[in-house]
Amino acid sequence: MSEQTRAQVRAQGRTARRVVIVGAGMAGVQTAVALREQGFTGDVTLIGAEPHQPYDRPPLSKAVLLGKAEGSAFDIDFEALDIELRLGCEALGLRPGDHELDTEAGPVPYDVLVLATGAEPIQLPGSEGVPGVHLLRTLDDAERLRPVLAQQHDIVVVGAGWIGAEFATAAREAGCAVTVVEAADRPLAGALPAEVAAPMTAWYTDSGASLRTHARVERVEPGAVVLDDGTRVPAGAVVVGIGARPATAWLAGSGIELGAHREVVADSHLRTSVPDVYAVGDCASFPSGRYEERLLVHHWDNALQAPRTVAANIIGEAPVAYDPVPYFWSEQFGRFVQYVGHHAPADTTIWRGDPSGAAWTVCWLRESRLVALLAVGRPRDLAQGRRLIEAGMPMNPDILADPSRPLKDATA
Repeated sequence: MSEQTRAQVRAQGRTARRVVIVGAGMAGVQTAVALREQGFTGDVTLIGAEPHQPYDRPPLSKAVLLGKAEGSAFDIDFEALDIELRLGCEALGLRPGDHELDTEAGPVPYDVLVLATGAEPIQLPGSEGVPGVHLLRTLDDAERLRPVLAQQHDIVVVGAGWIGAEFATAAREAGCAVTVVEAADRPLAGALPAEVAAPMTAWYTDSGASLRTHARVERVEPGAVVLDDGTRVPAGAVVVGIGARPATAWLAGSGIELGAHREVVADSHLRTSVPDVYAVGDCASFPSGRYEERLLVHHWDNALQAPRTVAANIIGEAPVAYDPVPYFWSEQFGRFVQYVGHHAPADTTIWRGDPSGAAWTVCWLRESRLVALLAVGRPRDLAQGRRLIEAGMPMNPDILADPSRPLKDATA
């Protein structure tokens, strides 16, 4: 293809097409913005199920929940960017053969469709409809929970994952008595190895929260959580944080390929199995050449970065592959926890610092190369580690294990 032809293709990609984005969270909003930033001049329609102006989710478990902020709406002038918002409009189905999206308000035609519906929290079986049981995913959820914290109820948190720890942190800050019940033997059992998660158990006690592991919920009653050993834990309110699953049930019968976790299976360019349909953010997995496996990343940074790839591919630039170094952070119990990369059980673990202290790091090596890093109160390790993971450079394990030496000094 000549350079002139390429230029014509790019010009056509920037105009004369209607892009419809389903989902008005971070991934959907950033896709719309990236299209405009990269020169797309066709129609852009952003469809969101919630009636609120598009907003960011991380503040919900922090400032919004504690009443320190009224909301977390994105500071974006959608009108100035000529992005059409259709809010309070739920997607019901997809008919790729007709290039139409079915919604509560009727069918919406598209030339290119972007799926950015995110993930939805997993309900605790048997808890639906029980008074005082809450989830924390949306702005409305946070608004319902804010007076619960203000009244300093006794709170039971089901699940000691990232969201459970963050909510327990906020509840303790609000002066609530907090009990966290976790079916596994440790916090963050699904995310971190036992030896790495073990030091975090003390964080709960230090904050004044009670953590009960090996504690399975038998049922939830008004005013109490009943465990499978018969223990009744008093609960003025119950917050469920046992994970999330891709919000893709509405795609049934569409022909869109879904994976083992019911996520949309995207290729390295974030295209789905159906022509003219892309997927981005929490609802989609993608193949990672860097880690040689398919990744499903439920974190904010993925929803921020991936839309740039989607936009570039829609516009028709040279095909862009998406192969990031995943990153996320969590603020819990007075600690700033950051994780970058992706580790596997067979990777070598190297500690930097004393895990009983306020600041320490864990590194994972694969064939001498740094592939992942968890930093607690060591932001410099995180910043340098991210660059080293991206570079794929061999590391010296002895220097890596010395917390007094900068990570960058450990390159072999």
